Amino acid sequence: MALKSTIFKAELNVADMDRQVYGDFTLTLARHPSETDARMMVRLLCFALHADTRLEFTRGLSTDDEPDLWQRSLSDEIELWIELGQPEEKRIRKACGRARQVLICTFQSRSARVWWQQQADALQRYDNLTVVNIDDSAVDALTGLATRNMQIQCTIQDSEVLLSSDDHSLTIRPQNWKLAGT
Repeated sequence: MALKSTIFKAELNVADMDRQVYGDFTLTLARHPSETDARMMVRLLCFALHADTRLEFTRGLSTDDEPDLWQRSLSDEIELWIELGQPEEKRIRKACGRARQVLICTFQSRSARVWWQQQADALQRYDNLTVVNIDDSAVDALTGLATRNMQIQCTIQDSEVLLSSDDHSLTIRPQNWKLAGT
């Protein structure tokens, strides 16, 4: 018998002063049986960083042809492709060909650094690719916010992310390893 996903609900309030985006988002996150709370919360962080009414979680781990999150235009073109972890260069090339902007968000710092050292030169040619890293201490703190029913406030200013819930508060500064257009 196959294991089922665990459903998490999040009420996310975003005040992104860097992009002038403000809003409340009611989200349902299906945590795949093989997914950790840390990875699920990094997905939620990526949503907060790029919050938009058209940004949505995909089937992610259960499919090879979709990212973890994406934003599609009204004409069904992929505007933003967000992938977590350390994908192979072939997958990144495919994403960069299909989407206007691609974001790779790494976490697990030790293996992410090794992955980046191996991939950095090959990935420089993709002008629409951004690669960011979330350090281990931030991921650990972020995981502390995970509950089945979350209410999280997110304030983003000067590329710094302040997340808070009823009993936790933390600040995250994603590390930019590669910015699109550079």
